[in-house]
Amino acid sequence: MSASLAALAPIFFLIALGYALRRIGVPGEGFWAGAEKLTYYMLFPALLLHSLAAASLGGIAVLPAAAALTTGVVTIAVITLAIRPWLNLDGPAFSSVFQGTIRFNTYVGIAAALALYGDPGLTLTVIAIGILVPVVNVLSVAALAHFAAQRPQGVARLIGAIAGNPLIIACALGAGLNAGAIELPALIADILRFLGRASLPIGLLAVGAGLSLKAARQAGPAVVVTSALKLIALPLVTLAACKLFGVSGLTAKVVLLFSALPISASAFVLAGQMGGDKELMAAALTLTTVLAAVTLPLILALAPALLP
Repeated sequence: MSASLAALAPIFFLIALGYALRRIGVPGEGFWAGAEKLTYYMLFPALLLHSLAAASLGGIAVLPAAAALTTGVVTIAVITLAIRPWLNLDGPAFSSVFQGTIRFNTYVGIAAALALYGDPGLTLTVIAIGILVPVVNVLSVAALAHFAAQRPQGVARLIGAIAGNPLIIACALGAGLNAGAIELPALIADILRFLGRASLPIGLLAVGAGLSLKAARQAGPAVVVTSALKLIALPLVTLAACKLFGVSGLTAKVVLLFSALPISASAFVLAGQMGGDKELMAAALTLTTVLAAVTLPLILALAPALLP
């Protein structure tokens, strides 16, 4: 576990630093919203596009990995729907619980995979993002539209919201370039690489800046259930799926890593846009991020003994 802790410590330090900086007003309240948008719409897509376009995908069992990732997420989504009667929540609150059990923080995932497994881990992580982002967005938007939206959401609008996701666009472009063996011009590749390098430190600082310990302290049973499903149940189901589909080695480690990530800030944004419970979402986001500092290294330390 010490190796996992050593690799992950800088990541959670940057998150804590982002939280501290915002609380003392540095560099200013207006900075953080801009930093988050810059990372989400430009820097992180540049990292995904460049990494996937240049990746060597030979020997990677993409279909079994996709099956394991998707099985884990869909299973937890079904379990969350099944326990809704026992949660005693209104529609907006339940939509936030649903989102919280399946959404994952891509910044933490990329940074952790790079720190733990180097460039091969980065390649596998980008593939995982390309698989999971569409699945998770379809499920989340559908749940919000059904349980939380104050007015019906047209199918065209839902498709547009999913298709317009910058991470999906970047992954699609990168995969297309890779599949077509199209090499980016050196200048474009260098620009994308430099932009991508900036995405992780800024993104992790922004994650910390968005945390609300006050919301987490006021968390009720719904947030505890969300955290347990996200940080414990989802990794266990994904582990079983890896064994079922024969996913092994480094690919299995990255798949398990992604299943154990905390909730992303995009869940809070989407809840606000589509009528979800933002306060519950903020509490779940904060609690899973804090708890993941313990659960993520523990799961990764146990991975070699548990994975096929």
